[in-house]
Amino acid sequence: MDEIVISQAIMRSYFDEFLDYMDVDVAVVGAGPSGLAAAYYLALSGKKVVVFERRLSIGGGMWGGGMMFNRIVVQSAARHVLDEFGIRSKQFQDNYFVADSVEAVSTMCSKTVKSGARIFNLITIEDVMIRENNLITGLVLNWSAVDIAKLHVDPLTIRSKYVIDATGHAAEVCNIVVRKVGQKLNTASGGIDGEKSMWAEIAEQEVVNATREVCPGLFVTGMAANAAYGLPRMGPIFGGMLLSGKKAAELIVEKMA
Repeated sequence: MDEIVISQAIMRSYFDEFLDYMDVDVAVVGAGPSGLAAAYYLALSGKKVVVFERRLSIGGGMWGGGMMFNRIVVQSAARHVLDEFGIRSKQFQDNYFVADSVEAVSTMCSKTVKSGARIFNLITIEDVMIRENNLITGLVLNWSAVDIAKLHVDPLTIRSKYVIDATGHAAEVCNIVVRKVGQKLNTASGGIDGEKSMWAEIAEQEVVNATREVCPGLFVTGMAANAAYGLPRMGPIFGGMLLSGKKAAELIVEKMA
């Protein structure tokens, strides 16, 4: 075994792929359930999709289920998404289905990559690219380790026709747009309205309704949509997350038609 050859194999294959995904149709920020669902359906539709995740692991809050009991709940209206990914579930009472969170995340990751989307972890989004009429046209990237260590290291950029903020409760891309660009969002306040306390029934309905283009070129999905539009949180029921990601993909496919 030659350690140098091993290192060359890793670096060359990584950077060849990274270079190929510096100009894409859609860039998804955040590899939680809504981000993975959006990337999966976009890739199935033939779009060139890249996902950036700041953490080492993907899956967002889905890994831990509810309070570290590694089970998730999905309502019947969203069960078809589990079925489309090939995730097993068991019915619990009339409207609820329970799935293993570890199986759910690992299966979604595998299916998303095999659909043609590419996932790069340990990358943080520190800014957006913006052009005329406040159109978001790409992302400014740096290594998460650089961000954590607060090092002064200049970033790199990628171009995308559309960006999806799937960063969860923090709505990080929306916050960048409001803070750095001064761009008003199409929310009630023009900014981040802020996530409200738990009310699963309302949150599960409204997260799908709130999945939309929040400013030119930028879509919100999942808990980022809840935070942007001032909606309640819903806890460890994930049907809304999956349906929101699928809707984001459908809206972008429609716009690109």
